Amino acid sequence: MRRVICWSLDAFGIPAPGPNAAEVLPDIVFAPLLAFDRLGGRLGQGAGHYDRTLAILRARQPVFVIGLAYAGQEIAAVPMDAHDQRLDAILTETGYIEVARKGG
Repeated sequence: MRRVICWSLDAFGIPAPGPNAAEVLPDIVFAPLLAFDRLGGRLGQGAGHYDRTLAILRARQPVFVIGLAYAGQEIAAVPMDAHDQRLDAILTETGYIEVARKGG
């Protein structure tokens, strides 16, 4: 079966799924960030868009979240609030970092 994706340009002129496109639930999300720590803490731009989206996705199914960063963006500890979503891994120019889970 061939799947047809309907694209349209978004507000920035970037091709994006159009209003009639089928809903797709990802298994993997790549998340940009400003800073990260080894426990999966992610500091973003501050608007909470990724945290809200990840919370909704994770309520529906498991989603593996990989933060994309430079190694120099690592800090000792990212301040986390209850609504903040943790990364499962981080990918930098120097390698892949598996997140250390508490109690795991």
